[in-house]
Amino acid sequence: MTIEELFKIAVEKGASDIHLVSNMSPALRIRKDIFFIDAPPLKPEEIKELIYSLLREGQEKILEEERQLCFSLLRDDLGHFRIAVYFHRGMVEAAIRVRKLELKSIEALSLPPVLKDLANKPHGLIVISGPTGSGKTTTFYSVLDLINNTRKAKIITVEDPIEYVHTHKKSIFVQQEIYKDATSFNAALHHILRQDPDVIGVGEMRDKETIQAALNAAETGHLVIATLHTSAAAQTIDRILDVFPGERHAQVRTQLSNCLQGTLSQILLPRTDIKGLVPACEVLIATEGVRNIIRDDKLQMLPSTIQAGGEYKMQSLDRDLKRLFREGIITKSVAIENACDPKEFLSL
Repeated sequence: MTIEELFKIAVEKGASDIHLVSNMSPALRIRKDIFFIDAPPLKPEEIKELIYSLLREGQEKILEEERQLCFSLLRDDLGHFRIAVYFHRGMVEAAIRVRKLELKSIEALSLPPVLKDLANKPHGLIVISGPTGSGKTTTFYSVLDLINNTRKAKIITVEDPIEYVHTHKKSIFVQQEIYKDATSFNAALHHILRQDPDVIGVGEMRDKETIQAALNAAETGHLVIATLHTSAAAQTIDRILDVFPGERHAQVRTQLSNCLQGTLSQILLPRTDIKGLVPACEVLIATEGVRNIIRDDKLQMLPSTIQAGGEYKMQSLDRDLKRLFREGIITKSVAIENACDPKEFLSL
């Protein structure tokens, strides 16, 4: 079986991921579950041959030296594939994310309409968060595409790797890939500020230097849209602060409180009404009260502030789970299983 045949099977079956593991048949993740393809188990040398056939010049050396590699491929007739290569007991294996070439709108993705309001902000920081596989990258691209369709601006993104190739619409759209166009997120962000951007997309805020560069850009008149591996608004703020030494927390809290526009945290859940997954979201909007909470280091107040912030278009995850259940989109058991507070959810 060739890698192209695997790509085609995955797309036809609606898989989100392909897993190549030594001495096992190729596996697909479909609606969060793993299914094995009806094919002979792949030997370690077969997986290595499949993966190495995809590598560009110089990537084989990086893989051999760093023992891991992440890169992307575009297949016009199939879609976009993000390949994460790693070693397992000395054998090369891979996890491949599958994305369709079409980019859905905020409405089509069933995301909160307030995202449109955030995308229209002239400057500041918007953080899209969620665990691995929660769809935050799709949301990230959807927000950027909305801006591309509606604003005459210059958008520059830094990604590792690029997972969807944007075209120029109303905006100029420049995408930079780590290792290919820049050495790191931090280095790219410092150079981007010299390239006259209006909107900056940060594929992932991974470390202190990248977060600091994103905050600086948001504070100096740019709209920065970034993703983070956190599952709630309070955890997002905590994560941003925790990468800095304690003596800098007060300064960073002030900077963050001044530039934050909002956060969206999401998870993906199986639908019952149609085939597929639906996001459940928590939304925090940076009102003056929220800015004071961040500045005064009273993050424990954020959940109740979100709960009471409906007039500002905030929503708690449990409130969104209730909506999805009442509309018949998810089951009660799925809602309770994913609720932050199952007892409070039942009272809703």
